[in-house]
Amino acid sequence: MTAATPLRAPLSAVEDAGPAVLDVVVPVFDEERDLGPCVRRLHRHLSEDFPYPFRITVADNASTDGTLAVAEALADELAEVAVVHLDEKGRGRALRAVWSASDAPVLAYTDVDLSTDLNALLPLVAPLISGHSDLAIGSRLASSSRVVRGVKREVISRCYNVLLRGTLRTRFSDAQCGFKAIRADVARRLLPLVEDTGWFFDTELLVLAERSGLRIHEVPVDWVDDPDSRVDVVATALADLRGVARVGRALATGALPVARLRREFGRAPLSPGPPSAEPSPDAMAGVTPGLTGQMVRFAAIGVVSTLAFLLLYTLFRGVLDPQPSNLLALVVTAVANTAANRRLTFGIRGRRHAGRSQVEGLVVFGLGLALTSGSLALLGALVPTASHGIELAVLVLANLVATLLRFVAYRAWVFHPRRQHA
Repeated sequence: MTAATPLRAPLSAVEDAGPAVLDVVVPVFDEERDLGPCVRRLHRHLSEDFPYPFRITVADNASTDGTLAVAEALADELAEVAVVHLDEKGRGRALRAVWSASDAPVLAYTDVDLSTDLNALLPLVAPLISGHSDLAIGSRLASSSRVVRGVKREVISRCYNVLLRGTLRTRFSDAQCGFKAIRADVARRLLPLVEDTGWFFDTELLVLAERSGLRIHEVPVDWVDDPDSRVDVVATALADLRGVARVGRALATGALPVARLRREFGRAPLSPGPPSAEPSPDAMAGVTPGLTGQMVRFAAIGVVSTLAFLLLYTLFRGVLDPQPSNLLALVVTAVANTAANRRLTFGIRGRRHAGRSQVEGLVVFGLGLALTSGSLALLGALVPTASHGIELAVLVLANLVATLLRFVAYRAWVFHPRRQHA
């Protein structure tokens, strides 16, 4: 099966594609102080170390300060700098607008704080220029990356990527590093299907690309946290959770045309071969333990999950209020708990119904969220000055009740043998 348009262009074709081989977008909102140093540093690096023609496009996201004036002054000063102004905010909206209109064959973006060492820029885009890969991402979670940031942000980042692997079965390691690149021909086909206009834009684009069979190149990066970052952690986390649910639903219902994209990109179908090639239910299921064995394994996993929940809650509580800390900690541990119980407690192997099980596991998680959130709300109403230790004690008790309900729901509904073999 062949692609409608070739995705792999030789280097000579890329060099002849236009005046700029690489277009680096810098999305900004109210960054009049940092924009000038950022663009000049980026321009100097590209001029000295990047061997092909380039462009830097400042995408002003409806700034209310002097950012646009600074950007226009930079464009007058530096020939390779362009400016695009948008009347609405949103990093994803800015990237879609600039990437869709750019004439460069390779598109990239970096955050204005330049937290990522620019020495990783050429390794990031080289596989795209050569035609080896379709997208490229900087990864702060690679073993050889050198990252300087606080424990809380490290834990949040790792938990988010664990959540993606558990719910959307992703394989890329770092969805939110502000250092990515994509081939323009790939972007033209994927961008119309990406709905998010904010921070979840990166994740949605990567999930769609991975499901379409595209090759994602990962580059270990040196990264230093920006202490002045103005990202609203709570609002971003909630928006990401809504995005995960929306994309998961679209994949499950077929609303995202993954099969068509794979045909257009010349990739093999997701399920090659005749229906008889699908593994049988018996092949996917291991030896299912009896009730006593299930209870023992469920309890062991529950202990580990509770400890993980308390650790995450404590870490999140350092920067967030009780309710969002509880929500984030519960979501991460719920995904891991469902996957562990599916395999270890109920002996189910293979991917068949795995996505459905995670969705139903999140429904069960909603019971735990109602119990624990209700307990926190009641504690706050009765004892407004309760200490962190009392909060944890109430959460432990609420989690014990939620755990009992979860076991009953897992056994009678989510992992019931009749449903798994249907």
